[in-house]
Amino acid sequence: MTEMTARTEGLEFVLERVFQAPKEKVFAAFTQCEHLKHWWGPRGWELTACTLDLRPEGVWHYCMTCRDESQGDFFGMESWGKGVYREIDAPNFFVYTDYFSDAEGGINAELPPSDVTMIFEEAEGGGTLVKARTKYDSEESLKTVIEMGMEQGVRETWDRLEEYLR
Repeated sequence: MTEMTARTEGLEFVLERVFQAPKEKVFAAFTQCEHLKHWWGPRGWELTACTLDLRPEGVWHYCMTCRDESQGDFFGMESWGKGVYREIDAPNFFVYTDYFSDAEGGINAELPPSDVTMIFEEAEGGGTLVKARTKYDSEESLKTVIEMGMEQGVRETWDRLEEYLR
C-alpha cells in the first residue's frame, strides 16, 4: 500500500498518494457517483446520497452516513457536502469549491469552505499520482479542519479507494 503524504503550505493543505491504476480510471473514481458510492468516506461511513454534474458550475452534492455502531456518538450521523466545479480538464485535473451543506444543498456558514484542486499525473514506475491541494481563507479555517480530523478521514477514504481500484 502506498503511503499518503500530508503537509501544509501557507493556507493550503496538500495530500499526495500514488494509486496503482491508470489515470483515467482514478479520475473516473473521483468524478462518478457509481464509483464514489464504493469508497468515499472514512471507514464505517457510507455514501448514502450522491448527485454529480461534472461541468463548470456543475454541482456534486452528497451525504455520508456513519453505519459503524462502534463509532459511538457518530453512529447514524449524516455529513452532507456540496462541491461546485469551476474548471475541469479530464483526466488531468478538476477544481471545485467545497462546502459543508445540508440535505437541500444549503451551505453551512459555520464551517469553512475551501478551494480544492485535484491533480492526476502519471506516476514514476506506473500508476497515478493524486495531489489534492485544498486552500482555506485563513489560518483559523485551516486549523479548524485539521482539528476535525481531516487528515485521518482522507487517509481512510484513500485506503478504501485503493482497495476499490484493485
